[in-house]
Amino acid sequence: MGGTVPTGAKLTRYRQPGLVLTDHHFEVPLDHSDPGGERIELFAREVVAPGKEEKELPWLLYLEGGPGFGARRPFGATDWVKRAVQDYRVLLLDQRGTGRSSPADRQTLPMRGDAQAQADYLARFRADAIVQDCEWIRPRLTGGAPWAVLGQSFGGFCAVHYLSTAPEALRTALITGGLPSLDADADEVYRAAYPRVVRKNAAHYARYPQDAATARRIAAHLREHPAELPGGYRFTVEAFQSLGILLGGSGGSHRLHYLLEHSFVRTPAGPHLSDAFLEGARSVLSHAANPLYALLQEAIYAQDGSATGWAAQRVRAEFPEFDADRALESDEPVLFTGEMVYPWMLDADPALRPLRETAELLAGRTGWAPLYDPRRLAANEVPTAAAVYHDDMYVDTGHALDTARTIGGLRTWVTDEFEHDGVRAGGPQVLDRLIALAHGTI
Repeated sequence: MGGTVPTGAKLTRYRQPGLVLTDHHFEVPLDHSDPGGERIELFAREVVAPGKEEKELPWLLYLEGGPGFGARRPFGATDWVKRAVQDYRVLLLDQRGTGRSSPADRQTLPMRGDAQAQADYLARFRADAIVQDCEWIRPRLTGGAPWAVLGQSFGGFCAVHYLSTAPEALRTALITGGLPSLDADADEVYRAAYPRVVRKNAAHYARYPQDAATARRIAAHLREHPAELPGGYRFTVEAFQSLGILLGGSGGSHRLHYLLEHSFVRTPAGPHLSDAFLEGARSVLSHAANPLYALLQEAIYAQDGSATGWAAQRVRAEFPEFDADRALESDEPVLFTGEMVYPWMLDADPALRPLRETAELLAGRTGWAPLYDPRRLAANEVPTAAAVYHDDMYVDTGHALDTARTIGGLRTWVTDEFEHDGVRAGGPQVLDRLIALAHGTI
């Protein structure tokens, strides 16, 4: 079990403080129903504690949040990795289309053909295909032995799909901020999300009351003078509001405040948005590094065969408090939005503009298959533990607890000590508690 490498795969081993790392490359079927058909490449990074390289250790598969993000790159034995390598050999998987796996972006997708061919290709990039990829990899690394899985956010959605379809492959399932609703469609997901985002706005403005006037000034300026971020992102009022994606993470409210506090600069032509502010906004808003997040954000909620049809935009109309024009014409605060993806982003973001038609086809796509099996989950015997963050901005706490009650034997830790990224921000503490819960030692 010491990191068996598939035939023909490249192997690179190197060290960081407290870690020995090995790079793995796998070729997996694009469509697992056609194992002899086209292959795509997956990259995964194995990490283990020094001196344990050749020991028989159980594997822990880490599934990153997203969709569309590669696994976090370690900087030595820090945060949850420090705890994990005490017991496990960890595999940090770049899910299909992300990181060093075969990329799927504006530069590569045109090789698939027209927009319809691109949409058909990306329809195979949801949790079901990701779990099938994991099952392709597992016997090649573990010799067929089951492994543990740690799923963060969307990675938790994948873990629940794993429990629904291949529980025999898992020895333990650990989930952080990632218990999905088993039956809510995208409209229901966003209908539950907007009130949470309102609460995060209220908490931010209570912490930094001076930001209310700053946000109004920026929105008023952009209403009259839409700007362009470095790299060509069209910075409108709606784009400014979407900086609220920061409010769901640890320290995110502080990051937003420090971004806003140097938003304007005096110039010979009068006050203008500062280059520093515009560059900071670009670093938050651009999808250049993770276009699949925008393209597949709503598809991860599609289960009943219906099209998602830009649910976040449609449901937003039910919450007029997010109307910036209304706020500017009254004494109401300008509210930031959350992780929602809107169709205007396809025109605003240079990384998405060439993929606009592809995104529209995915939004209109029907026939999405169910991702979860409530009956099989109810019969679950895999030791499972989940951290549920109180009033998580990204994953509804009510939906998460409903799912927790459905999964047999699952133990929850509900906490307001951390935000959605607690597994990273909390150091070893979050993973340590989940391992103890799953193993029944607390």
